[in-house]
Amino acid sequence: MRSLFMPILVALLASLAFSSAALAEDYYVDITNKTGYTIMHVYISPESSTEWEEDVLGKEVLRNHKAKRVNLKGYSSPIFDIRLVDEDGDTYTFWKVDVSRDDLVVTLDDVD
Repeated sequence: MRSLFMPILVALLASLAFSSAALAEDYYVDITNKTGYTIMHVYISPESSTEWEEDVLGKEVLRNHKAKRVNLKGYSSPIFDIRLVDEDGDTYTFWKVDVSRDDLVVTLDDVD
């Protein structure tokens, strides 16, 4: 009985590992700043989240006419909400961005 149970258990555990790995994917978004201001903070959260995640710039800034690639690892959906904050405290919020299809070019027209 034991010899029959072990292969079934191993197969079950392997299928669970592969199915959870298949659900999590890696994405990225390129953000280009064309606001005329330095972007001090960039927050990116899954669309389903009710909170902003940590600032992905950390101690860096995103200067005007510069771009930054942000890697998003281990998410089950490519849909994200993105908020940028410039040096004057103005915010630029983008809801439900499909990062698998779209990058962001942020201009003053996008200010909240």
